[in-house]
Parts: sequence; C-alpha cells; structure tokens
Amino acid sequence: MKRFFLTTSLFLVFPMVGAAQQSAADTPATREDVEKYLEVTHARAMTTQIMDVMAKQVHQMVHQQLAKDLDKLPPDFESRMTKMTDDMLRNFPVNEMIEAMIPVYEKHWTKSDVQVMVAFYSTPTGQKILRELPATMAEAMQAMQPIIQKQMNGMMERVHQEVAQVVKDSKTKPGASN
Repeated sequence: MKRFFLTTSLFLVFPMVGAAQQSAADTPATREDVEKYLEVTHARAMTTQIMDVMAKQVHQMVHQQLAKDLDKLPPDFESRMTKMTDDMLRNFPVNEMIEAMIPVYEKHWTKSDVQVMVAFYSTPTGQKILRELPATMAEAMQAMQPIIQKQMNGMMERVHQEVAQVVKDSKTKPGASN
C-alpha cells in the first residue's frame, strides 16, 4: 500500500513540476529581460544608425523636390533645409522611444522568448546580423524606392482623377453652383 501511494504520488507530482517549469518559461518577459535583449541587440546604436539612413533619404527627397523650384528659391535654401532636417533627426528622442517600446515587448514576449533571442544575438552570427542589418536595410530601401515611387505616383494620379471627376460631376448636376 505504501508503494502504491508513493508511486501514485510521484505520478501526480512529476507532471506538476514539468508544468511549473513550463509556465515559468511562459511568464511574460520582465523589464530586465527586455533591457538585456535591447542591450545585446545594440538597440540604441541601431536606432541612431537608422536615423542616419533616414537623414540621407530625407536629404535626397528634399533635393529632388527643390530641384523643381531651384530658380525660385534663395541659393542657400537647400543647405538650410539639410541643416534643419539634420537637427530634427539628431534631436529625435531615441531613449524615450526605447522606453516606450519596453512595455510592448513585455506584453508580446515571454521570458523564454527573450532568453532564446538573447542567446542567438550573442552568437557571432547574431552579432553579424546586427552589424549588417542597417546597411542591408538601407540598400533594400534604396532598391525598393523606384518601385514605391512608381506606386505612389500611380496612386496620386488616381486620386487626382477621382477629384477631377467629382468636381466635374458637381458642376454638371442641376442646381450645382457654377
């Protein structure tokens, strides 16, 4: 009888130990877990690098936009716009943005998720991905820009056509003010 009780107890206790271990791994990530992940992934430096890439893209867009009206603008206007956008991007609240991300990560990731990601990004391959990601993303964005621009031009043309049609229709309706 003792043996039966001991065997039955062990069968009941072991699954509970396994469940306790599994649920501990499935607990939400803590602030400390997320901060460790952000540290290993160099999130602050990566965000700064992304801001640098954005600055270059903004400069290019501003240049393209101003090229259409250069004869109407003061000679130093483009350099003033470049300085203004640089100042705005330099003053981006990176730390504040990262602080805002932490609760979101805590909400969606478990302690186990973060531990696995920290382990991966601590490897040489993980570190290489982090090193190469800004350049990869910048080149990918540059490669996609003509496609996006073409799509946006098509969308804008369609909006202009729709607006023109609505204006035309409103003028031809009886009682419409002309």
